[in-house]
Amino acid sequence: MRILFVHQNFPGQFLHLAPALAARGHEVLALTAEDNNRPSPVKVMKYRNPDPVGPDRRAGRMYAEACARGYRAARAARQMRDGLGFVPDVIFGHSGWGETLFLKEVWPEARLLVYAELMYRTEGLDTGFDAEFGVNDLEARVSTVARSAHLVQAMVHADAALSPTRFQADTFPPELRAKITVCHDGVDTARLCPDPAAEVTLAGHSFRAGDEVITFVNRTLEPYRGYHIFMRALPEVLAARPQAHVLIIGAEGQSYGAAPPEGSWKQRFLEEVQGRLDLSRVHFLGRVPYETYMAVLRVGRVHAYLTYPFVLSWSLIEAMSMGAMVLGSDTGPVREVLRHGENGRLVDFFDTAAWSREMIAALADPAACAPLRAAARQTALAYGSELCLPRLIAFVEGAGRSDGGAVPGR
Repeated sequence: MRILFVHQNFPGQFLHLAPALAARGHEVLALTAEDNNRPSPVKVMKYRNPDPVGPDRRAGRMYAEACARGYRAARAARQMRDGLGFVPDVIFGHSGWGETLFLKEVWPEARLLVYAELMYRTEGLDTGFDAEFGVNDLEARVSTVARSAHLVQAMVHADAALSPTRFQADTFPPELRAKITVCHDGVDTARLCPDPAAEVTLAGHSFRAGDEVITFVNRTLEPYRGYHIFMRALPEVLAARPQAHVLIIGAEGQSYGAAPPEGSWKQRFLEEVQGRLDLSRVHFLGRVPYETYMAVLRVGRVHAYLTYPFVLSWSLIEAMSMGAMVLGSDTGPVREVLRHGENGRLVDFFDTAAWSREMIAALADPAACAPLRAAARQTALAYGSELCLPRLIAFVEGAGRSDGGAVPGR
């Protein structure tokens, strides 16, 4: 088969799937944005980035940007067809940025599959969830509905779709949900395994598995992933546990939601608590190599994971795969994976005092947490690449057809 992946930041969610399909003898290409320089496991073609859309578009800005990106992707696709004679049997693209919107106009004979990561909604998801950073007024609700327009269009044009979790699939309207197959991207559970002999030296300190270490991981340190709640909980924890250290992985910047009025979210919330915090025991590591990331999670005695009702991070499954004692926010995406008292503990997202208490308790009694760690590992095995990757391959090779090996919803 000829298979084309489309993702402005390829390989993205297709990191394992694309090379696996190539290894099975398929001709696999990827179409990505011109400024994406991430290493690719397959041959890459690039489209020109669209010109910026002016801020005066307001509610229609997101759709205008998606259309502009979709048009550039379609122009590149036409060059692939006319210049290279490339006609894919299957196109599998992320629907989030508009790249798939017009590909059927170039390749009407191809089966179009989309990665349906999330549909924005005005109730029950991130919009209005955290009143500290905005209100769910009419303007916000209109903006949220407008942001969904290109996602609906992408789903209507698609022959089939895939979501990594049931929570994310259920954000789409019932009329479109029937197109969606649920299968996680998969994590390498063989590599991401517990290691009781783990150790790592960072910021002039050596840490070993079993030490009093709290871990926290974000792509960027921001409210969507609960950085503000975590930082506010730390003073009480470090006061109660004088030997504890905190290892924080994540860059300054903003990936989701609004940017801070000034500076960075990291600095804003650090300044809020620094007079009550022993900063010699709080280590901001920034972005780290993957081996270091694994070592940090393996030495941790407790791992805190918070998120708005939004996309579930790979890092939660990866932490569980390495046998972490996870304290997770009691929000929809986390509840799908983490069961309170069985394979971790759930904490109300906004209850700072409860986060402090739970972290103190987990640090104080690691033996009591051992069964939860073991159960977390077992849960993660169900999301392992050795199980998920064959299902994903079947989904693509069957072109999303239910009679062609499509993945049953979990």
